[in-house]
Amino acid sequence: MFSGSGIIRIYAGKSGRPFAERMCAYLGAQLGDSETIEFSEGNLFVRVNESIRDKDVFIVQPIARHPNDEFTELLFWIDAFKRSSANSVTAIIPYFSYAKGDKKDEPRVSIRARVVADCLEAVGVDRIIFMDLHAAQIQGFFKKPVDHLLALPLLCEYVRRSGIVNEDLVVVSPDAGSAKRAHEYAKQLGCPVAIGDKTRYDHSENAKVLNIIGDVEGKNCLVVDDFSISGGTMIDVALGLKARGAKHIYGALSHNCMNEKALKRFDDSPYEFIVTTDTVECPEAKAHPKIKIISAAPMFAQAVKIIHDKAPMSTLFDQRISKRMMDMSLAKQLTLLDEQ
Repeated sequence: MFSGSGIIRIYAGKSGRPFAERMCAYLGAQLGDSETIEFSEGNLFVRVNESIRDKDVFIVQPIARHPNDEFTELLFWIDAFKRSSANSVTAIIPYFSYAKGDKKDEPRVSIRARVVADCLEAVGVDRIIFMDLHAAQIQGFFKKPVDHLLALPLLCEYVRRSGIVNEDLVVVSPDAGSAKRAHEYAKQLGCPVAIGDKTRYDHSENAKVLNIIGDVEGKNCLVVDDFSISGGTMIDVALGLKARGAKHIYGALSHNCMNEKALKRFDDSPYEFIVTTDTVECPEAKAHPKIKIISAAPMFAQAVKIIHDKAPMSTLFDQRISKRMMDMSLAKQLTLLDEQ
């Protein structure tokens, strides 16, 4: 299906352009010529401005801060590529907001992630690349190949270079659902784990952290999660850790979906820094003194190169290759981060 020859063709949806440009910069490639037009009533129009016949194309579009528009636009892009006789279409979705809808846990509700999977396959997608899905089993919703990238190596490397890894560091999961993720961080960083006991009573995006399971008194804590929208859970956990005698508190998020109002909540919070990726374009976060952003674009770019060259995707997860890639990525980014 994938020809693996010729120029790598990367295109971008409206919200995916900055991330796609960073991918192209890493690869030394040129972003494909395309355009999205939004009419006054909200109707979307997409167009490819060059021939892609028999080409393997990659379309970058997070489903993030405007998920309905972004998802609809992605469907139109896949359809446009297919109708333009592309050999294959890979959807690069750095952040997949509807991953939260992975199960039917209430009466008469939709399994939204499955609906999205069905729609993407109906319009002809050939492959999908995600990063840190809210629930990894969502890969099983797709009949087409899914590549699930992990932010953990990149975020852990930043944490190591920040100098906070020592015998006093504890990795903290904000709830039981993220415990497996916390254990992976702890394994990489060589430290113990504590778990927050979080309860969510409704869909108001406000959860309550009731307890902390584990020894945090006199410890430095790294709170890890896959995403944050309101910042409420992250701050509740930090306050709970402080109340139980924790010293310094840091955070690591795979995706940052917070708006300016949510980010302001961190101004007076106990966090000293929160490191996250750029899978969601968040201009407000770049100006926040406590938010440190590492680009995941090089990792996605490397995945594209592997697919294009028809090499095994497992090479991306080889520790030695991954470490070299992280060094290349971070060497270009740490200076920028220090200026934030």
